[in-house]
Amino acid sequence: MTVATAAIRAVHWDGTAILARFRVAPRWSLARQYLVASLLVVLTGVVITGAWIGHQIEASVLDRTAGISALYIDSVVSPNLQSLAQGDRWLPQSDTAALDHLYSETGLGQGVVLFKIWSLDGRVLYSPDVAVVGRQFPLDTGLTQAMHGEVAADISSLDEPENTYERARFGRLVEVYAPVRSVSDGRVIAVNEFYLRPDALDADIREAQLRSWAVVGGIGLFTYLILSGIVKRGSDTIRRQQTELQRRLDQNVRLHERVRQAAGRTTALNEQALRRISADLHDGPGQALALALLRLDALQAPCESDDGTQTRDDFATVQSAIRDALSDVRAISAGLRLPELGAMSVAEVAVRAIDDHQRRSGVTVGRRLEGLPEHAPLPIKIAVVRTLQEALSNATRHGEGRGIQVSMQREADALRLSVEDHGPGFDPQAADRSGHLGLAGMRERAEVLGGSFEVVSAPGAGTAVMVRLPLTARVVV
Repeated sequence: MTVATAAIRAVHWDGTAILARFRVAPRWSLARQYLVASLLVVLTGVVITGAWIGHQIEASVLDRTAGISALYIDSVVSPNLQSLAQGDRWLPQSDTAALDHLYSETGLGQGVVLFKIWSLDGRVLYSPDVAVVGRQFPLDTGLTQAMHGEVAADISSLDEPENTYERARFGRLVEVYAPVRSVSDGRVIAVNEFYLRPDALDADIREAQLRSWAVVGGIGLFTYLILSGIVKRGSDTIRRQQTELQRRLDQNVRLHERVRQAAGRTTALNEQALRRISADLHDGPGQALALALLRLDALQAPCESDDGTQTRDDFATVQSAIRDALSDVRAISAGLRLPELGAMSVAEVAVRAIDDHQRRSGVTVGRRLEGLPEHAPLPIKIAVVRTLQEALSNATRHGEGRGIQVSMQREADALRLSVEDHGPGFDPQAADRSGHLGLAGMRERAEVLGGSFEVVSAPGAGTAVMVRLPLTARVVV
């Protein structure tokens, strides 16, 4: 397994482990996820790039060393192999003796562990291991390249069949194949295979690879720091914006709650104002009209004693007008004034409004009141009464009083109120466009308290008015 392959496998294992961390940490922020992912990418790039550069350095150093060694050894060995240029299939004894002398008696043997001479058909022509001389072996890649005039080098583990002699003495060697050329015409006449110790070469390769890893690692670290700085600056900006947004949302929630409380206070204050108007109508114009009617009654007898037919008719007209005005004032006063609702439950408030309508109109109203709470804010009770008054009045006048049904129940933290009838129905959109004050008032009353209002109707299909009022309002009046 090469260095690059091992590095890629290591990166794959690290990536799997980091992705597993992502799965077990789903609550990481986007910035943290990006930083971890970018770290993974940078580490992957550094490892792959470093491994590739290291492999290239190893190949470059190996080729350089092999080329220099091949030139030197060829200059020494090649003169003793020129007999092969004449077509000889074997080396003469004199050339073999010269090669033995070079290997054992000269400095060549100090740098080169051993060498072999190959014929172009894969036979060993010379080797310190006489057991392989004359044997033919399969052509490997390096031997084939050398036969085509190239120098080939590799760090061999000596597991080829022809390396029995070498394998018994060494664990690994630098194996170099170099072509041997004819002096006369330069054609390849044999292949010189020689072996070098890898110690010095390993030291050179290791030193060069360490330098390359330092450069690649520094570039990767610099890149990651730049990415981290950009992401951190963006993350800080997003965090500040989120904080500001949350602050504004909290402020909006508080303002919304204040608006709801103000709406509730407004509802209660309006009701108090209506009470005062009702009292003023009753105590002011009502009392004055009643006194005038009494005085007219007292004056009627003396005036009639004069047999004034015209006077009698005038008194009757004035009395009728005053009685009608007094009746209207009392009706307006009674309609403006609600009973004391503070001590009443929601069910009692609804029953009171329904009974009052039945007594005034003479129309029977069905009712279904389920699961209603004992207590509710005063604005909610007021809204229930006013909504029932308006909806029941509309059902009696416009719905012809047919099949009126009131339903009221609790839903979680809200009251659900509906008033239905089997009357002729109408087009709600057309009613909205015409500015129907009753519907608009019910809608506004519900929405100002944070509730909802809906009308479902169609010509010939009856009408259903549905109101939802929240029970969570905390109103201080």
